[in-house]
Amino acid sequence: MKNFVFISPHFPDSYWKFCLALRNKGFNVLGVGDGPYFEISEECKNTLTEYYCCAFMDHFENEVRALEYFTNKYGKIDFIESNNEYWLIKDAKLRTIFNVTSGVNDEEVVKFRSKIKQKELFNEANIKCARYTTDLTKEGLVKFAQEVGYPLFTKPDDGVGAQGTMKINNEEDIDIFLNSIDKNRRYIVEQFIDGSIVSFDGIANSNSEVVFATQNIFTINNDEIVLNNLDDMYYCDPYLSEEFLELGKKVVKAIGLKKRFFHIEFFELKKDYPNIGKKGDRIPLEVNARPAGGYTPDIINFANSCSCYDIYADVMMYDENRETPYIEKFYCASCSRRNTSSYIHTKEEIIQKYYSNICMAGDFPQVLRDDMGDSYFVAKFKTKEEMMEFDTFVRGKK
Repeated sequence: MKNFVFISPHFPDSYWKFCLALRNKGFNVLGVGDGPYFEISEECKNTLTEYYCCAFMDHFENEVRALEYFTNKYGKIDFIESNNEYWLIKDAKLRTIFNVTSGVNDEEVVKFRSKIKQKELFNEANIKCARYTTDLTKEGLVKFAQEVGYPLFTKPDDGVGAQGTMKINNEEDIDIFLNSIDKNRRYIVEQFIDGSIVSFDGIANSNSEVVFATQNIFTINNDEIVLNNLDDMYYCDPYLSEEFLELGKKVVKAIGLKKRFFHIEFFELKKDYPNIGKKGDRIPLEVNARPAGGYTPDIINFANSCSCYDIYADVMMYDENRETPYIEKFYCASCSRRNTSSYIHTKEEIIQKYYSNICMAGDFPQVLRDDMGDSYFVAKFKTKEEMMEFDTFVRGKK
């Protein structure tokens, strides 16, 4: 029996479903996390052969001890994974230490975290993307702005979400940016693109071939949600165009994603950009070698009438998708609300009206609320029009 160490199986709180799928495919699933055992949900406990609590997981030596314990008790570790952005680098280090070759090592993982490296790989594969610079001198940024025009957009090379991002509108903003950056981090400065965010989500096998794919449409940019404390709505649209599917596959190949869940963000251009694309075209923004945040894997399942957890486990065990092809599809939306806002309809009214459509509802974990809102409703519909009416009903304010 193959040993699969799943890092942080209790967070997000739906990730025990990955462990369940892996166990059902024949893996011996071993969990390592920072949550005390009594705080782990029963669903999560029941999917694991054993759980090892590392009270201080930020101390890497504690994780090493956990895997040494599992190795001594169960034999060689075959897989180490978290599917969580926060742990990607440590996952890779652990693979290197324990000679686990089923995933990237600590030298290869940089392409999953470095936005600069991803841009280089896009360019090598002749995939159009926003122009960028890594020259963080006043002269260099002014010259770059003269070439592409203001505004510019800057973010940490290894950042996640909206943290540390800044929009640069003029030379004064350049000075503010240069005086505020963390000198110990790398930053990338990009041409600002006026576009909406669409993601290509799915799972790749060991040959970087996409065995499952769908798309998510984000109606509000994440940085706006965080900066302005907004509620949110995004949805899974399972009806990918052939053109977008082929572009997504090309990006997966270019980055070299292997046996991984992926969440690749694209800009859908709102206007023409010379040498990049025309209005409506999609260009890659960045690659995330893990599922989208929150309960997005479940939303993907509701939209595609499938289990991406089982597809993931198929790829881990057999290197292919062995699930029954999904037939009926839906538009599935996640609509969030803020406790600080006053809405027209109560939660009870929403549930009463959309009882047959709602798939999930509840409160987000505290750590996700800045990015996603305080509470949420997930519902699926046969038509996009019905879905948009639902969003209006949920988020309509007094």
